[in-house]
Amino acid sequence: MRPDRRILPLRERWGKHILFQPVLEPALSRKPRSEGPNDEPDPVPGQGRLKNMKYRLDDILTFLQVMETGSISAAARQMGLSKSVISQRIADLEAALKTRLLQRSTRGAVPTETGIAFSRHARAAMRQLDQAAEEIAGQDGGLCGSLRVAAPMTFGTHYLGPALFSFIERHPQLQLALELDDRLADLSTGYDLAIRIGRLQDSSLAARKLATSRRMVCCSPAYARRAGLPATIEDLAGHACIGYTNVSPGRIWRFEPEKAGGPSRSLAIRSRIVANNGESMRDAAIAGLGISILPVFIIARALRDGRLVDALPGVRPLPDTIYALYPQNRYLPGKVRAVIDHLLAQFADAPPWERLLDTGAAPSPEQGVQRA
Repeated sequence: MRPDRRILPLRERWGKHILFQPVLEPALSRKPRSEGPNDEPDPVPGQGRLKNMKYRLDDILTFLQVMETGSISAAARQMGLSKSVISQRIADLEAALKTRLLQRSTRGAVPTETGIAFSRHARAAMRQLDQAAEEIAGQDGGLCGSLRVAAPMTFGTHYLGPALFSFIERHPQLQLALELDDRLADLSTGYDLAIRIGRLQDSSLAARKLATSRRMVCCSPAYARRAGLPATIEDLAGHACIGYTNVSPGRIWRFEPEKAGGPSRSLAIRSRIVANNGESMRDAAIAGLGISILPVFIIARALRDGRLVDALPGVRPLPDTIYALYPQNRYLPGKVRAVIDHLLAQFADAPPWERLLDTGAAPSPEQGVQRA
């Protein structure tokens, strides 16, 4: 029988960006079961030897690392252990749970349906354990531990990042992992907080509104002179349009009602250019390649300095909402509550992109431009 191991630090990296504080527990004793001719066959490797053993924290953390990295080899590299140790820990966990979590083959390890379900619950349990430890450690009034945040690329780069950095500066024991991607992040994979812009669809998450995100129909002055400007929503169908590919309604442009209380208006458009990033769409519009609908937080500077103009001043696209999302449970960690309050103070009343426009009137289309 191999020697007992000590349980890994409680805050070992079970997730891609979660750092664990060192908390050691004594090893659990292991007693091999005597095996005889009347014993039932083992459903998983090693169960006979470990049938009476309860699951251990280091085995669970190792399994979660395999799920995160996608292979036993990658998990071994991340944890600084040999592949044989990783494999043994997975086998021990399967023996304790009496079920198969991974299907091994020469191509790697693929999680079973049971393995996927267990990983989801185990991640949630690890987060709760993590939160409890941080809450106790932070009873002196300071925030500590890790904060993993997901956000869209442009908003994260220009506005969320600076707001978070000032927050982290005031809390030196708090670690930040900021991940920027225009694709939606899955909060069940270890995020504490996600910023989403638009309409919410996942009712399993709790949400706080941070700000309203105005949008605008815009184009370059050069395009306005060359192609003219639309006078109505319907006129947009005759223009070169620049569309967004990351959301399914990207081909439908929606506008505020013509009269208060009336129905919203919409138009199906065919885009000459499409992109999955707002800054690329803005740059295409600045280059004179067409008309686009973009959030003011992306185009505020270009509007202020005249590189873009409001192409349809009398009509406004439906605004989006900027939300802070977090897993919905009874216990909201103090660090998450504190960072949401900080972001509300930064964005709720006078968002910085709106203040940027207030510093100088956004230019109107140049004189002499004909509207369709």
